[in-house]
Amino acid sequence: MTLSPTSGSVTTRKACPEDYDAIVAVVDTWWGKPVTSLLNRLHLNHFYDTSLIAEGENGELAGFVIGFLSPSRPGEAYIHFTGVAPGMRRTGLARSLYEQFFAGARQDGRTVVKAITSPQNTRSIAFHTAMGFDCSEPLADYDGPGQDRVVFSRHL
Repeated sequence: MTLSPTSGSVTTRKACPEDYDAIVAVVDTWWGKPVTSLLNRLHLNHFYDTSLIAEGENGELAGFVIGFLSPSRPGEAYIHFTGVAPGMRRTGLARSLYEQFFAGARQDGRTVVKAITSPQNTRSIAFHTAMGFDCSEPLADYDGPGQDRVVFSRHL
């Protein structure tokens, strides 16, 4: 798929394991805080076929969605980590990446997509709500002591 946001065209493709290094090279800067610990190499080694990479005209990383089809819950897909280059925000790129992920999940017979974030991540909460996700109240200690999370769920 090709998008044509104001800053040039962007193409998306399935991820490959080699994309890991490009993602971790920029993601802390994109998020404005250390987040590389949330994305391990195993995500790209094992879930590249269901993850997406967006690239600008010169092949530079513009965005990504790292997600997978749950092997334990056959009706579910899960979006683990997403990022969009600051210059590409508000162009529809994140929405496009999510819609492509939804299409792949639907094609595999999945009926729901889930994701999580911290209650402090108001941009993520606003984005997911705008994308049609239901948003839980903060769940205390979801990912361990002091690691509260908001759970998103979207029926396909």
